[in-house]
Amino acid sequence: MSKPYWIGVDVGGTKILTGLFDSEFRLLSQVKHPTHPQQGGVAVFERVVHSIDNVIHEANIEFDRVKAVGLAIPGQILPHTKTVRFAPNLGWRDFDLTPLFPKTWKFDVFLENDVRMGTYGEWVFGAAHGANHVLGIFMGTGIGGGLILNSKLYNGFNGHAGEIGHIVLDWKKSHSLEKLAGRKELMKRIKRKLAKAPKKIRKEWRDIDVENVKSSLLSELYLENEPLVVEAIGRSALVMGSAIGSMVNLLSPEVIVLGGGVVNALGDPFVEHIWEIAQTHILPRAIENVRCVKASLGDNSGIFGAAGFASHSLKEIV
Repeated sequence: MSKPYWIGVDVGGTKILTGLFDSEFRLLSQVKHPTHPQQGGVAVFERVVHSIDNVIHEANIEFDRVKAVGLAIPGQILPHTKTVRFAPNLGWRDFDLTPLFPKTWKFDVFLENDVRMGTYGEWVFGAAHGANHVLGIFMGTGIGGGLILNSKLYNGFNGHAGEIGHIVLDWKKSHSLEKLAGRKELMKRIKRKLAKAPKKIRKEWRDIDVENVKSSLLSELYLENEPLVVEAIGRSALVMGSAIGSMVNLLSPEVIVLGGGVVNALGDPFVEHIWEIAQTHILPRAIENVRCVKASLGDNSGIFGAAGFASHSLKEIV
């Protein structure tokens, strides 16, 4: 019997990352395409289909040897269906993907939230491998979370568990963790500060599109000790640490994995700073043997997780 192949697709607001894995989950081929969500859901999914064709062709395998595909979607999924309830970065609402599946697709397709898939990938293949209780937090444009409890991906009653970015930390202003520490809001804060900054600092930022700064440039400015960025990153770490401390008290995870574009760019020192702050909020005995680590799969957490989840899900229903 021929060995199976698995595909993971991470559909983001700006890029679609797709990987093909062998039966040992070695990454054999990988492609990246722009998402262009403004062109509509059908056009985006056509690029997903194209990316799947690409990785199969690049790996030079027969199409029917792919047994399942996992799709990591940045939004809410109707459990056990192919319907995306709401994906704001894609502009999707109650969007059923089934009619868009090509007739040539003989493999099974499984959908899950992108951050849950990132967490799943780090649990099975990455920094949290071997742990039974994992809290995954991914910082990018916004902030998302995923949970592994008792060695199982935890979805909760309505299928949306783990949305740590939407916990409210400032009840007077109804500000959530994402509103206080996500990259999008972080850059808005810098823009407001920049308007009141000395002329010399404003001149240094003259050629930078502040609200669309990527994590890599943010990291460069931070390492250069740019004062507005240092202040904003420090504030973000303070807020993240406070939230993580509260989550450890609530959930008692064994490992906290931090990932996403901001964390990947700022690296281990940022993670260590967040954990130092978190520990000041955690009950003394609740912190024993708990680890906080940076995601080891980088940008590939989602495709590893989606492929692994598809394999696991298929085996459960066969």
